[in-house]
This record gives sequence, C-alpha cells and structure tokens, in this order.
Amino acid sequence: MISSSSGKIKRQSINVVTLGCAKNIVDSEKIMGNIPLGSFEVYHNSDKFTDIVLINTCGFINDAKQESIDTMLLYVEAKKQHKVKKVFVTGCLAQRYKTDLLNEIPELDGIYGFSEIPELIKTITNSTFDLSDNRIISTPSHYAYLKIAEGCDRTCSFCAIPFIRGKNVSYPLEKVLAEAHQLAEKGVKELIVVAQDTTYYGFDIYKKRMLATLLEKLSDIKQFEWIRLHYAFPAGFPEDVLDVIRSRSNICKYLDIPLQHINDTLLESMRRSITSNETRSLLRKIRERIPGIHLRTAFIVGYPGETTSQFNELVDFVREQRFQRMGVFNFSAEEGTSAALLKPQISERTKIARMNKLMEWQQEISFSLNQDMVGKTMKVLVDRLENDFYVARTEFDSPEIDNEVLIPATYKLVVGDFYRVKINKAEQYDLFGEIF
Repeated sequence: MISSSSGKIKRQSINVVTLGCAKNIVDSEKIMGNIPLGSFEVYHNSDKFTDIVLINTCGFINDAKQESIDTMLLYVEAKKQHKVKKVFVTGCLAQRYKTDLLNEIPELDGIYGFSEIPELIKTITNSTFDLSDNRIISTPSHYAYLKIAEGCDRTCSFCAIPFIRGKNVSYPLEKVLAEAHQLAEKGVKELIVVAQDTTYYGFDIYKKRMLATLLEKLSDIKQFEWIRLHYAFPAGFPEDVLDVIRSRSNICKYLDIPLQHINDTLLESMRRSITSNETRSLLRKIRERIPGIHLRTAFIVGYPGETTSQFNELVDFVREQRFQRMGVFNFSAEEGTSAALLKPQISERTKIARMNKLMEWQQEISFSLNQDMVGKTMKVLVDRLENDFYVARTEFDSPEIDNEVLIPATYKLVVGDFYRVKINKAEQYDLFGEIF
C-alpha cells in the first residue's frame, strides 16, 4: 500500500494495476503521485478489492492484450458482485481500442488515452487541481525507472508502438535531470533509464543524439551507485555512449539492445536498418570498448516467411555470440503493421518449437557463463527477503528479467543495501553466494 489510514474520515481506496513494461510503471507512478493521499488510500498491484480500480493496460503483443482484457473482465465481474465500485482503464490498449472496449465492455466506468490522463485523474479524484510532477515509487525504494522519451520514430514492420504512442518525443534534458534529482532525494540507489528507443534521445529537440550527455549528467548525481541503460536500438548506435559507460564507474557495464534477428532478408523485411555484418561489427565494438560488459538482447522467431535455414542461422548466431541475457518472443501479427499482412505466416506450433529450441541453447550458454562466476567476488544489491534467501542482483542484472544472486537468510542483511558476495554455486539462471 502506498498510504495508510489516519484520522476519522474514511478515505476511498484505489488500486492502480499496472500491466506491461517499465514505461507503464512510470506512467502509473505519476498518476498515483497526483492522487491526493488525504482523500484516498492508494495501492499498486494489490490483491485486495478497493473502491476504485485503475488498470494501466499493455497492447504490445497479443498475449499482453489478452492479459489486459482478462484483467478488465476480472474487475468488471468484481464490480457486479459489489466488491469494487468503479473500474477505469488507461494505457496502450485503451489508447488504441477505446471505442471497441467501450462497446465490448460497457460496464467500465471510463477509458482514457494518454492525452486524457489529466481528465482521468480529475474524474477519479473529483477535483479540478492542476497536475504536478509528483511521483510515487511503486518499485522497491532502492531502484526506480527514469523514462526519458515517449513514442518512437522507427518503422519496424512488426511493431505497433508508433501507432499507439506516436512519434518520438524526448523530454527536455533539464526536466529529465530534475526528475532524476527527485528520485535521488527519495533514496533511489539504482536508476534504470528507459524509453522505446533510448539511443534516439534528444534528436527531436536538439537535432543531435544526446544520450551520452544525459548519461554523463546522471552519473554526476552521486546518490546513484548504479545507472542502467535499457532498450538501445542497434542501427545508428551512438558510439559516444560507449565511452561514457566505460569511463563512469556508477554506470553499469550492461546494455539492453534488442536485435530481433540476424538473417539479412528478415532484417530488411523487419525494417531494422541494419545488416548481419553491421550487427556483428557493432557487438564486437561494444565488447572491445567496454571490457566485461554484459549484453541483454531479444529475438523474434516465427516472423512471416522465416525458413528453417533462416532460423538455424539465428541459432548459430546465438551460439556464436554467447549473450549473457536473452529473451525470445514469438511473432505476433499486430493490427496495422505491415508484417501482419505478409505471407506465409508461420504456424503457432512452429513458433513455439523454435522458441523452445533457441531458449534451450541459451540455457546452456547461461549455465556455462554462470559456472565461470563460481569463486568470484561480486558487488550485489539486495532486492528482497524471500523464504530462506535474500534475493540480490549484480550490476549485470536488471530487476524482474535477469539473473539473481541468492544469499542465505542466516545472514542479517538490509534490503536495499549493497554487499560483497563470493559466488559458491551456479545454476542456469541463478547464482548462490555468501557474504565476503
């Protein structure tokens, strides 16, 4: 819960349910920051039923859409049973399918797109105050996401984000830095920089890419012991960013750079603006200029027309590159995207088989790389206490999606603090350690 009851006046309760990516988490936190705590008890992703439920939806791929719809139906049913009073919806699915949702789920009390957030807050709170820059952190207090831009200028054939979020709009440097300072004052120790395409930051405002400059200025905020970069686009990668990552000790030697595929024919069809050779050259350059960097990437399998040979080329590439962190998505034919119209579409059965095969190779790679960590001493950040272990992460691991370090609960550690840990055991995705 974000706030607790006090005084004799009974406050209304509201549960903000966030689905999808870290960018949605930031949006929800800013919505919660504008709900007056004197009148509301605010919860985030709570299992309890509250007076008001606000669902911040995701509409990126079919599975995410279905989760959003299922969540709406769950709370609409709870409303019918008088467990909740009102259900509101915002986010990507609401932005793109507002009319359809109104027609299909008329029990919803309101559906609001991104530009209607002020109206949504005023409707929920029954007030007319101007919105502030307040933000309530919903993650563990020692880490937070910093969104530096909205939308995307890329035209990837499979992606609906530009239709949903619009063109890239970078937030001014001074605004981003002001928010970062506010997070530092709240006690945030790890800052995770996100946008749909972080490497494009600033081009629309300053007519040049400004990510390196932004990272330097963020690094100057000494309260941040770790700064982590997500969602870097490979084509036109700004190489000055590499110099900043290498030279600044509080910027993690970690880079999330979704590559999607390696076959030239598919890369061209996907409109990724980069070739197989250029991809390999970029990866080589990143690793040479930042020794020890850990790379997270993501691939799409089952893209329309993907042949067995093309898929095997991707498998060989993964085995060759030995990425420390990797995710795999089955192609999803998103309405309005050019790839949704391509032929032949790949069967779901084939997609699943290919995803499983690629992940089986990655599991072997991850296990081998983790074995190399045994005996080494590493700095970790403790995220939580869970059963018999403290769950921590190294600088090479982002929360929720990457590997974790498990430390016996027999030690008396403080959640949110850093420790030195000696790794004494490794599994496919987890490391085990002892305080050193």
